[in-house]
Amino acid sequence: MKSVLLIGLGRFGRHVAMHLNQLNHQIMAVDHNEERVNKILPFVTNAQIGDSTNEEFMESLGVRNFDVCFVAIGNNFQSSLETTSLLKELGAQFVVARAARDVQEKFLLRNGADEVVYPEKQLAKWAAIRYTSDHIMDYIELDGDYAIFEVAVPKSWLDKTVGQIDIRKKYNINIMAVKSDGKMNLAVTPDTVLTNDKTLLVLGTYKDIQKFFHI
Repeated sequence: MKSVLLIGLGRFGRHVAMHLNQLNHQIMAVDHNEERVNKILPFVTNAQIGDSTNEEFMESLGVRNFDVCFVAIGNNFQSSLETTSLLKELGAQFVVARAARDVQEKFLLRNGADEVVYPEKQLAKWAAIRYTSDHIMDYIELDGDYAIFEVAVPKSWLDKTVGQIDIRKKYNINIMAVKSDGKMNLAVTPDTVLTNDKTLLVLGTYKDIQKFFHI
């Protein structure tokens, strides 16, 4: 369990709060809009109405005591930038800020953000890959080079064992797990048989996976 300060309770911030709640984290939520604060109360540990660009108000929150601070302000970049910078000045341990454009990402990183999330850009890339490849169910980009993909079992692998296809040696791709009927099996061995009712979680460089699975 971690203590999280969440600033900005628009659509993105509200979804972040709900997922943090599902993960049983302690959440302090902040927004200048009373209606937004009231709506989020069932999902957070505590909430306050206030101006996140006001140093006195922010200092009263004890920002250095939170494990993570999210700046989820989406409609006012000036406030987002000022809030991000102020959090670092007040000793915040780790600041994650939301960007809506590439140039915002650069400014946020230069002004105190440890990480920047860019929901529209990240979702657009995910959707482009997911819905133009028949055999790709999901994917997670780890960095610029590596990714994890959930893929259908290729026809040439059907009814063969992991050991028989020797995917790591031949294709430089690792099978991390096998999924069947919505259940994940991480105990993949050379004797695991691949059938058409299964999907695979594979890890490798984007280039290697793209080449083999024709993404």
